[in-house]
Amino acid sequence: MVSSAERVRLGPEQASDHIDPAELVRLDPEQASDHIDRLFRAAWALCGSREDAEDLVQETYARVLAKPRFLRSEDDLGYLLRTLRNTFLNQKRTQSRRLRTAPLPDELDVIADPHATDPAAAVETGEVYAAVAALPADYRDVLVAVDVTGLSYKEAAKALRIPEGTVMSRLYRARQQVVRQIDGGSE
Repeated sequence: MVSSAERVRLGPEQASDHIDPAELVRLDPEQASDHIDRLFRAAWALCGSREDAEDLVQETYARVLAKPRFLRSEDDLGYLLRTLRNTFLNQKRTQSRRLRTAPLPDELDVIADPHATDPAAAVETGEVYAAVAALPADYRDVLVAVDVTGLSYKEAAKALRIPEGTVMSRLYRARQQVVRQIDGGSE
């Protein structure tokens, strides 16, 4: 028997009768590029580094556009965010298995926001992104989905495949942890 994930990969003409082929929508590469700004902000919050975020978004698009993708609904952004998160987690797992050849830097680099005109705002933005990146994965994913990419609670719940109430609860806790970390670091 073919799993539902395999049916989606096979395409609508090869899917079994468990999924109506009319429900499957092909991901349009042109429309996928419309979400690059939101994905970049999400990636920056996940990675805590602008350069790593650029690499993560590029890797995500390379994976998604490598072959045709069929979605069960027209929720391109949710699919792309899940792919971005999975790519990030895969990279972290791979990095954790490798030996580190260079020592860690003594100080963190300040992350400059290219849209910030005030240097203090740029430093503050870097602190916020670093605080978000330091959150536990469950809290970070919800915070990135709602506060960074601008998804509604309902959209975030669908994208992360968790109940809407869980989104609200984790978001509250994540925001509290970010505030505590920033307030604790400034004293």
